[in-house]
Amino acid sequence: MTKGNDMASIRKEIVVDTGIEPAWAALRRVGEPHTLFAPVLTAARMADGVRTVTFANGMTVHERILDVDDEGRRMAYVVLDAPGLTYHHASMQIEIAGPGRCAFVWTTDFLPAEAASSLQPLIDQGSEALKNTLENAASTPRASSAQPR
Repeated sequence: MTKGNDMASIRKEIVVDTGIEPAWAALRRVGEPHTLFAPVLTAARMADGVRTVTFANGMTVHERILDVDDEGRRMAYVVLDAPGLTYHHASMQIEIAGPGRCAFVWTTDFLPAEAASSLQPLIDQGSEALKNTLENAASTPRASSAQPR
């Protein structure tokens, strides 16, 4: 965590054993974060560029999607009503980490800095959930479209 002028940042990077294309395809579906970050998120819906997400603990927040950048494989959002925070901006990016692997990078800027103790566990749990979801999807054989004879 870094601090400056009472603002703090948390940067979390985790290597995922799946290709960059399927990872980005999943992350860029900004209206469906509950499928990628389950069980940390349990529900989500989009309306007019704002997604409402529900956490496993019952907390609900509204996030304005600021950007979905296919070229940079990055999405950014701002939380409009996070309890205990006066400011919360985050970006999530998928980067190459070697053949068949990618890195998920989550950067969060927030005020007040004291909120780090409540945000860090959610970021850690969310990153692990994404890793598990993507790796499980990569290891699950796809149903064959061929019909048995």
